[in-house]
Formats: sequence, C-alpha cells, structure tokens
Amino acid sequence: MTTIGQPLDRVDGGVKTTGAAKFAAEHFYPGLTHAVLVHATISRGRITALHTAEASAVPGVVAVITHLNAPALQPAPKPSMFNLTTTFSGTSVNYLQSDEVHWEGQPIAVVVAETSAAAREAAALVRAEYMVTKSVVDFEAAEKDARPQPNDSFFPRGAEKGDAEAALKAAAVALDLRYTTPPQNHNALELHATTAVWDGDRLTVHDATQTIDWFRTHLALRFSVPMTNVRVLAPFVGGAFGGKSAIWPGTIIAALAARATSRPVRLVLSREAVYRTVGGRTPSVQRVALGADRDGKLTSLVHTSIIRTGRIGGPFEQVTSASQHLYAADNILARHDLIRLDLLANAFMRAPGEAIGTFALESAIDELAYELGMDPIELRLRNETSVDPVDGKKKFSHRRLRELYALGAERFGWHERSPEPRSRREGRWLVGTGVATAFHPALMMPVNVTVRLSADGSVLVRCGFNEMGMGGATAQAQIAADALGVPFDAVRVEYGDSDLPMGPAAAGSVQTASVAASVVQACEEVKQTLKTLAGKTGGVSNEEILRRSKVPHVEAVVGSETRLGRIGGRARFLPGFLLGAQRWVKAATGVQFCEVKVDAETGETRVSRWVGVFDIGRVINAKTAASQLRGGIVMGLGLAMAEETLVDPRNGRIMNPSLAEYHVPVHADVPPIDVSFLDDPDPKMPLGIVGAGEVGITGVGAAVANAVYHATGKRVRDLPITLDKLL
Repeated sequence: MTTIGQPLDRVDGGVKTTGAAKFAAEHFYPGLTHAVLVHATISRGRITALHTAEASAVPGVVAVITHLNAPALQPAPKPSMFNLTTTFSGTSVNYLQSDEVHWEGQPIAVVVAETSAAAREAAALVRAEYMVTKSVVDFEAAEKDARPQPNDSFFPRGAEKGDAEAALKAAAVALDLRYTTPPQNHNALELHATTAVWDGDRLTVHDATQTIDWFRTHLALRFSVPMTNVRVLAPFVGGAFGGKSAIWPGTIIAALAARATSRPVRLVLSREAVYRTVGGRTPSVQRVALGADRDGKLTSLVHTSIIRTGRIGGPFEQVTSASQHLYAADNILARHDLIRLDLLANAFMRAPGEAIGTFALESAIDELAYELGMDPIELRLRNETSVDPVDGKKKFSHRRLRELYALGAERFGWHERSPEPRSRREGRWLVGTGVATAFHPALMMPVNVTVRLSADGSVLVRCGFNEMGMGGATAQAQIAADALGVPFDAVRVEYGDSDLPMGPAAAGSVQTASVAASVVQACEEVKQTLKTLAGKTGGVSNEEILRRSKVPHVEAVVGSETRLGRIGGRARFLPGFLLGAQRWVKAATGVQFCEVKVDAETGETRVSRWVGVFDIGRVINAKTAASQLRGGIVMGLGLAMAEETLVDPRNGRIMNPSLAEYHVPVHADVPPIDVSFLDDPDPKMPLGIVGAGEVGITGVGAAVANAVYHATGKRVRDLPITLDKLL
C-alpha cells in the first residue's frame, strides 16, 4: 500500500466546505464580550491625556482599558537565536503599560463591550493628546543612513569570495544596476482574531496563529503563569503566509482585557487594524552588479540590499540568499544593510528575502543575457555550479536545475520565441516571454510526536502542528499509513492544540519535513514493539499480534514535554543542524516561465500563460503540493504587478489599509498555471522532503519583469510593474 505521492483529498476538506470548521473568532463562551483597539495617531511621542468618559458612557461598554488602568504585563524577552521562542514577539513594546508611542497605529487603549457594535462605537470616541517627538519614517530619505546588519549564525550579514568590485571593473562586460521593491502587507482571508478566557490563573486562547507552541510559551512569560497553564487552540487557520508567525498586539491585549474584566473576550481586527498592528514585508533597495567574459562566464557577482526594521523590532531579510548559491561566479560579494525607523516592525512574508532578492538577481541575469546576445537559459547553464559558489567546498544535497531548465523550456515552448524585444504582436497586444530561477533553502525544526496503533487496526498520530490550508494533516496521515503498512483511512491525525506534543512553526517551509522525521521515527519504534510482541506470542497481522498479546494498543513517543526534556531536545537538535549546514546546501529549486500581453497604447499588462517546474524533493501529496506551488505563484503575481503599501513619509501612516486600495490578484489576473515537479527525494532530508510552501513565489517577480521587457523593450526595475511605468 503506497499512499505517499497520491493526490488524495484533504482530510479537513469536509468540515471546511460545509462550514463546520470553527475558526478563532467562532468560539462562544458564556458572558463573551467583544474588544476593539484604539490606535495612536502619531509615530513617536508620549500620551499626555486620554479622554475616555464618552466611550465609557456608551451602553454595553464593560471597560475602557489604557496604560492608566491595565493589569501588569511582563515585557517581551530579548531575542536569542538559541531559543527561538524569544524571537516570537512582533515588537518589543509592552502594550498598554506606559504612555510611550512608538509607531503610528500602536494600540493605546482597548474597549470591551457586550457587543462588537458597542465596542466599535466607543472606540471611536476615545481621544488622546500627545507630546510629539521627532521621528524618522521615510525609508527613501533614510537610505543614506543604512548600516551593516548585525551578524549571527542564523542570519549572516552576507558573504564574500575574492575581490568582486575589482573583478567588476576588469570585466569584459559589466552591468551595475539598482532595483527596488516596496513595502507590502499581509492580507490573509481570515482576519487576525483571538478569543481569550481566564479560569483563575489558567488561560485558554483560540487564535489565528501559525506557531502554536511558541505562542503558548510567549503568553505564559508575558502573563507570569506556568506554560502548562496556557492552552492555545488553532486547528483551523484561514491563511497566514508569515503574518501570523509572530504574536502581535491584538492577541496580547485580548488576553490582557480578559484578565482585567474577568470575562471571556473576543478581539477581531478590522482589515485596517491588521495593517496598523501586524507587520508586513520590508521595502528594499538592491544593487546587483554582474561582470562576465564574452562567453557569459561570470567573473563578478555583487548583490547588496538595504531593508528596514522598526526601532521596536523586526526580522532581517536574507535578500542575497539566492545570489550566494545559484551561480558559479569567480568573485562574489553579498551584503545586507538596514535602517531602523519609527514604524511598526516588519514581519516575515512568504519566502522572506528570497522573494524580493530573486527579483533583482534574476532580472539582472536577464539583462546580462541581452547585453551578451545570449539566450537567458544558456547563460544560466554556463554558470551552473555543483558546489556552493562562495566557499567552493560545500556540496548541494540535491540539485537538478539543468533538468528543470530543459523540462520547463519544453513544456513552455521556450525555443520557439524570437529573442528580439517587441517582435511579437497580437492585435493591440505586445506579447513577451520571460524566465527566472526559483530558490528557497530547506530547514528543519525539532518536533515531538506520539503514534498509537490500536488492536482494531486504527492509528492515531498526535502533534501540535499547524494547518493553514496546505494539507498538513493529510500529508502526515499518508506518511504514517505507508510507514506502518495500513490503509490511509485507518489513520487519524490530531493537531492544532498546544496540549498535544510540541509541533514546529508552520514557517520557513519546515513543517512537513520536520514532523515527518518524528512520525517516521515513532512508526519504526511501533514496528519494533510489534516485532518483539510477535516473537513472544506469535501472530502475523498487527491486529492478531495485539490480540494475542492482550494489549489494546502500542504507542511510541518521540521527544519529551517536560521543560528539561524540551531543552535537551533543542540541545541535541542544534549541533546536528549547524553541522549539516556546514557540510551541505539544502534547497528547493525551480524555474518560472511567464508569458505576458501588454496593451501597446495603455500599458495594461496581463499575464497570459505560466509554466513552473520545481524540484521540491519527495512529493507527499501531488494535489496539495501543486496547490501550494500555484498559490506561491499567484502571490508572486501580486508582488510583481500590484501589491504596494503606501506610507506617508511625513507621519508614517499607512495610506491604503484596505483591499479597496491595496491590490491583490483576483481571478481575472491569474492565467492557467501549469505546475510540475520532479518528485526526486533529497537524500539528506527526512523522507527526501525539501518543502513546497515558499519556493513557488521566488523568481516570479523577475519572470514577469523579463517577459514585460521582451514584450515592450522597457526594463522595469522598480516593483510593482504598473501601467504608468510602461507608458
């Protein structure tokens, strides 16, 4: 019985399509109240007065909570990469604990009422007075103040081989180019929501989070209760993409309000409040300089980036990641610089770093190909590498890019194109095609699981991982079914609850491989137990062995849920992880092929055809993997052609915080997307799984930009590619 690789329907499909699935804002408790945030209207300063009397007088208002009457809250811990839970706070601000304002949109009060309508009405009546302090919120103006990113083992500030600047000057052919990408915001279908309930010093939280275990640990720390006193439930999450990987003000304040009022509290952010209190993707300024000989061999590759973080936090973006691994340049310089601004902290957004970094790198490769009069795929092939280009020693655990270029070119019909820009026209439409390479590193996290095989032949897998719509429970059921030799329908998976064994964050494309490693280990232990029992009592089938042994089930446990056990698990995991990173480069790769049509008079651009071919290691479920990759491509189309957060350079206010003004792709913007994969296991990853969640967005921006140039002869180096840039 082989279920791995089959395009099976998702096990949660029924409850989601019938509406039976309950999301974070759909849980009811007796005495449930509703909360709405009040936001600061300055970017930096202090609150000198808060007027709440009118809000308190609104019928149904239970409380108006500010820094003047809020319960005490522990500050966020200082981030440490050796304890990833400490990096979980979206910002370093201790909400509603002081009169300080750190960004425009910071929550300065929360209204709790019997109904959501009353809470919204009252929140609009809260007025604040401020002492304004000078702030820096203009990314473009602050570019000159960028400083090198601090270095650490997880987020290196860059890499260097040889003298790339000197080689650039000496190159027969050289390009030195500037690319920019704008800030972008998360727009998951499910709004950020929290339902918080206190029972004495025990806290239950239903939340739209993609990091259940870290979430629980953080809440316990902030509210000074034991971790075992906090339960987080998130069995269904309506999209996340990184925006729900950190804990943002709404969640903390909902739990704070529930403690202050001794009532259950539901807090659902409005779409605007999501923009104002949940971080998005940083803007970037990138320099890509390429030097080559006349045959296309790269002699120099320079890729530098400037990004922003908030003074109150925000992760680094590994913008030059792909540039350090894709091409065999003789000399390489990669560097990350950053600016700290008085804005809400930025956050991870699908394929952070690689999504925007590949736009610049792969656009520059295309520009070099035209400068050399060479086919863009041929140029890439001439610079393909079998070892890590920077140190020249580390091997790739798995790299099939040559096969991907060939397969994709055939499926797309690449060799039929004329390389000349503006050479193809269909009526008023200029038609162009472009190509770009996709790249995303493969990572792992420690995971605890239990696997139980019962005498009736059923199997129960328990792990507190996340399900955001990618089919995680289905994939793990397939893995367990094959590992134990039972039918797929015999396996049930419990997930989405912090009372279960510790699961990984659904981030960095790590979840499937990380959980699979522990599930396979547990299944092997179950089989060993069965083998021992069979030797004592006889029996062939699992059911017969257990019946003769007179035991209801056998169970295997991977990992420990005690505090010391978790620390020990991390201590055992980290050296192997770091050692593996020193020996191998592990990554998912792909090639994106795009066809666009551009109206010659108006500049209107439509993506008319797409082919994506990927190497994501072993494919566990062909249907859900293809869906993940298509979803990444669609998100990449938004990055390329539509998405841009507009920030007022005077005060840091987001000017388009809604789906009416912040544009994401709709059905009419999305062409048929042909997705295929090699299904070739990576020998250095559990079950050969590499990860499919994020590689799909990488390379998309460049593929579109390259196709637009081929269609029009206009090179757009500043995203998004809007019609005004093509007129």
